[in-house]
Amino acid sequence: MSGPLAGRRVLLGVTGGIAAYKAALVARLLRERGAEVQVVMTPAATRFVGPDTFAALTGRPVHSDVFERTESVLHVRLAHEADVAVVAPATANVLAKLALGLADDLLSSTLLEHTGPLAVAPAMHTGMWAAPATRTNVETLRGRGVRVIGPGEGPLAAGDEGMGRMAEPQDIVRAVEEALSQGGDLAGRHILVTAGPTHEPVDAVRFLGNRSSGKMGFAVAAEAAGRGARVTLVAGPTHLPDPPGVHVDRVETAEQMRAAVLGNLQDADAVVKAAAVADFRPAAAAPGKLKKEAGVPDLRLEPTPDILREVGERKGDRILVGFAAETEDLEEAGRRKLAGKHLDMIVVNEVGAPGTGFDAETNRALILGADDVPLRSWTKAELASAICDRLAKLLAR
Repeated sequence: MSGPLAGRRVLLGVTGGIAAYKAALVARLLRERGAEVQVVMTPAATRFVGPDTFAALTGRPVHSDVFERTESVLHVRLAHEADVAVVAPATANVLAKLALGLADDLLSSTLLEHTGPLAVAPAMHTGMWAAPATRTNVETLRGRGVRVIGPGEGPLAAGDEGMGRMAEPQDIVRAVEEALSQGGDLAGRHILVTAGPTHEPVDAVRFLGNRSSGKMGFAVAAEAAGRGARVTLVAGPTHLPDPPGVHVDRVETAEQMRAAVLGNLQDADAVVKAAAVADFRPAAAAPGKLKKEAGVPDLRLEPTPDILREVGERKGDRILVGFAAETEDLEEAGRRKLAGKHLDMIVVNEVGAPGTGFDAETNRALILGADDVPLRSWTKAELASAICDRLAKLLAR
């Protein structure tokens, strides 16, 4: 089978949580990308999804019994055959076992023997995720180099809602690719990405901002991480979950974003400025809430810092990629910004039309400066891939 994971052997551990049904999609996506998938289930997991489901999806027998008779020691063989292991869902119980080195079933025994990359996708109720014991166990695993994917916020079992929802299968598969991407075309590089809007306070409850969702910058960060880069993502206010394997620095204002970008610039090989920074901010924000009864406020605005221009003036040998949102004359506006802000590449997005621009799932955009691409429609993932293709070539020069 061909694909980006062709020939790679993935051990998929499935534990006893309601999100176990999503693991079936993880298995299918891994297979579609060319991986050989071996599923190991805990006994509790088999009460949520039958082993036959995974056997049909992977074409391999599913193992769940540590005492299963085989010609070799089963947990040792399974551990040594895997290039990478991923546990999805990873319950609070299995996280505790992994942190403490317990081995009381086939999955925990296999993972204790496994010496390759390991990723876990936690899934549990909010209280269990927030419990000090769980937080300590997760930090212990992170300290050992385990990739922790999610969790996110959303509907949980028993009709509840909150933090603890398992990451989406596509994100889990991307984390597996990242774990195996040490030879990727961005391996060894530090890529600094900005995403989302900024919110400039008017008073204690109001702000000036824009409709940017951050999806494009998050897609670039995830793509770069999947190609082996160390990625720092400076994100304005957005509800998007952290991309797998990416360090995220959350900020609110343009001034905070500037400080975070400049603080990470020295160590960066390339900067991708996908954030839609507010152009103006109130000269002075009211300390409390402005009352409607007091009439229309006299709101005096001032420009926010031009972070892209400042980075362009300081970039040295770094590669700098900018973004522009335009409604007309896209190429002309893009070329002016490309030259005026010392960019190596610019992505010019068409905004104001249906299905493109802020918060849309697709973009109509052109790329200038490095293998120009004329205006066309892209998914966020396609555009992120095209950006990273050109970024890798520029860095290689």
